[in-house]
Amino acid sequence: MPSLATLLTEVRACTLCAAHLPLGPRPIVQMHASARILIVGQAPSRKVHETGVPWNDASGERLRAWLGLSSQKFYDAKQVALLPMGFCFPGTGKSGDLPPRPECAPAWRAALLAQLKKLRLTVVIGQYAQAYHLPDAGASLTDAVQDWRKHWPRSVLLPHPSPRNNPWLKRNPWFDQELVPVLQKRVSEVLMEAG
Repeated sequence: MPSLATLLTEVRACTLCAAHLPLGPRPIVQMHASARILIVGQAPSRKVHETGVPWNDASGERLRAWLGLSSQKFYDAKQVALLPMGFCFPGTGKSGDLPPRPECAPAWRAALLAQLKKLRLTVVIGQYAQAYHLPDAGASLTDAVQDWRKHWPRSVLLPHPSPRNNPWLKRNPWFDQELVPVLQKRVSEVLMEAG
C-alpha cells in the first residue's frame, strides 16, 4: 500500500474526470494519518475551487458552528480530515452544484480511508456521502438524521449546512436543540482524547 504522502500527491495531480469539469481539475482534500475526525461532504463549491480551501464558504461557517470548532482546529489536518465524495468542483446545475463526479470515489476513497486508523468520529453530509458511508441510514434525510443514535458515537449524518437548507432547519428545530449540543460535546471529547 502506498504511503499517505504518495496517495495525496497522486490525488492532487489527478485528472481522471478533467473532460467533465467546467473549471478543470483541482482536487481539494485535507488529511493526516493522525486525524480523529473525518468530515465527508459532497464536492467542493466554486468558491472552494477558486481559493483551494475546503469548506471556505457559508456552508463551512455553519458546519464549524455545528461542530463547535474554530477555524484553527477545523483546518488542522492532524485533527480533522476533510475528504469529500468528489475532490473537484463538478459544476452548477439548475438547483445548485452538480453531484460529485462518479469516477472519484472508486479511484481514491478506499485507499485514503485505509490510512485513517485513528478515526473516532465520521461526520457524513449529503446523500452521496450517506450512500457510501451510511447506506442503511434510511431513505428520507429527515428520518435518517432523526435516527442519529443508530450509528452514534462513531458516525453521524447531518443535513447539508448550506443556506439553501434554512427551510429544513426551520421545520426541524430539534436538530439545533437536540443533536447539535451532543455533537459539539462528542467533537470536544474526541479532540481531547487526542491530546
